[in-house]
Amino acid sequence: MKLLTLILAFLFISAPSSVYEFKLKTIDGQDFSLAKYKGKKVLIVNTASKCGFTKQYTDLEKLSEQYKGKLVVVGFPANNFGGQEPGTNQDIKTFCKENFSVTFPMSGKVSVKGLDIDPLFQYLTTAPNPDFTGEIKWNFEKFLIDENGKLIHRFRSQTTPLSEDITKYLN
Repeated sequence: MKLLTLILAFLFISAPSSVYEFKLKTIDGQDFSLAKYKGKKVLIVNTASKCGFTKQYTDLEKLSEQYKGKLVVVGFPANNFGGQEPGTNQDIKTFCKENFSVTFPMSGKVSVKGLDIDPLFQYLTTAPNPDFTGEIKWNFEKFLIDENGKLIHRFRSQTTPLSEDITKYLN
C-alpha cells in the first residue's frame, strides 16, 4: 500500500516549469528565490575558490556590472570537483570579496552532481536547451536563464563570462 501511495504521489508531482520554483539560501543563510529576478536574464554559475577557473570571478563581476538591469549573475559554490571549495559559506564570502570584489549574489554551498545534487541543478542539467544536457563536468559551468525563468543556453567551464558566446544573448 505504501508503494502504491508513493507511486501515485510521484505521478501527480509535476516537474518544475522554471527556475522560479526553487527555494534557495543565500551565502548568509537567508531564504531567497530566483523569482525576484523575473524580467531579467540570470547567469547561474557553479563556483569554487581553489580551481584553475577561479579567476573567472573577475569577469563574472565585470559582466554583472556591465549588464546591470538586464542580467543577474548568481554564484553557487560547490565542492564536487577535486575538493576545490572546502571552506564554509563565510570563508567563501570573505574569499570572493577580498580577492575579486564580488558583489553579485551568491548562494550557500550546494552540491551540483551526485546523489545529493541540489534540486535546482537537477533541473538545470536535465532541462531542454539547444546546447547539451547531462551532468556538470567541472567548476564554473554556466546556465543562462531567460526573463521567464527558462534555461536558454548552457556553457562549459572554458567559456569565459565576457566571451561573445555569452554576451551576444545580452545585447
